[in-house]
Amino acid sequence: MNKLLKNWNKLSLVKQILIGLVIGIVLALAVPQLASPIVIFGSLFVGALKAIAPVLVLFLVMSAIAQHKKGQQSNMKSVIILYLLGTFLASFIAVIVSFVFPISISLVNSAEGVAAPSDVVEVLRALLLNVVDNPVSAITNSNYIGILAWAVLLGLALRNANDSTKSVISSFSDAISKIVGWVIKFAPLGIMGLVFESISTNGIASLLGYGKLLAVLVGCMLFVALVVNPVIVYGVIRQNPYPLVFKCIKESGITAFFTRSSASNIPVNMRLCENLGLNKDRYSVSIPLGATINMAGAAVTISVLTLAAVHTLGIPVDLPTAILLSVLAAISACGASGVAGGSLLLIPLACNLFGIPADVAMQVVGVGFIIGVVQDSFETAINSSTDVLFTAAAEYKEWRKEGKKIDIRKVA
Repeated sequence: MNKLLKNWNKLSLVKQILIGLVIGIVLALAVPQLASPIVIFGSLFVGALKAIAPVLVLFLVMSAIAQHKKGQQSNMKSVIILYLLGTFLASFIAVIVSFVFPISISLVNSAEGVAAPSDVVEVLRALLLNVVDNPVSAITNSNYIGILAWAVLLGLALRNANDSTKSVISSFSDAISKIVGWVIKFAPLGIMGLVFESISTNGIASLLGYGKLLAVLVGCMLFVALVVNPVIVYGVIRQNPYPLVFKCIKESGITAFFTRSSASNIPVNMRLCENLGLNKDRYSVSIPLGATINMAGAAVTISVLTLAAVHTLGIPVDLPTAILLSVLAAISACGASGVAGGSLLLIPLACNLFGIPADVAMQVVGVGFIIGVVQDSFETAINSSTDVLFTAAAEYKEWRKEGKKIDIRKVA
């Protein structure tokens, strides 16, 4: 047993997760009746990540800002620009692909009982109200916009505190980071449980009727992840971006795919940033921020499903309206974290641009719920892995300006 554990610990986390993934698939197909004892591993893993992530974000951001010295450079402007650019381009690509491969869908009435926001103002209002949420409530409900706001304010207030106070905060931050490391050690078991639950519960039979829609959705997201994002990163670091792209997909995208929660993946992304040698004071702010505004996958979902409704109803669309949809989808996607239900409940906003009635728009949301097991997994994977990708790209750009030699193949 000791020898087995030693050999297991010698494997990289990615290899361990892939082994857990394969075991989960085999068990789901061979012994689906064992759901209860196996699924619990996935529930415990996601629960632990969700529990630790809010506290981690609060202390990391607060500590980073409290320790920040005046005159010290920050790359947050570059990171935010990359986040917004990536989200808009993802939406634009989705609009183009939807015109090249127009899709008609069979509308369903399976979204009753859920309320979508009436306009973009309501989305932004919800976002702003989350900013001023009670700090205890923000942590309890995993409201990351509120947690970020309080962490920034507390960090600024503590910048003039004595060194011993800052040291205590820093020690708490390090301790929570260590706990995160312990939780991530159980990722292979967690992924095994999650993939078992996904296959044994949902299967693939219910998705076959929406194969073309899924192909366009997933195709757009893969194109963004493997073509658009690498082009953006190359423009920033002037080196082959693919070693970094693939590392982010492997070590962040895989776990995000199965947890289907950007918030749960924040600890995983923090760990990856540490492994990439990034500045903790920077990524401790940019990663939680990315989990709330870097929403390329959500922008793709909103654009594709909205235009599927447009094509189904035979509504003509001109170029200016298509571009306006790209902008609206990008803005809505950035506000998705402020709306219960995420990107799917923002589809009626975009449908409103074409005069599509609310009852029809909610039927499109119903279609989204049906394919959600695949759509949400890919969406979260691209959203979360891109947080690390753009954070790293912005920092490597600073290294290049400072004259440091960067070999992406060695770093990644």
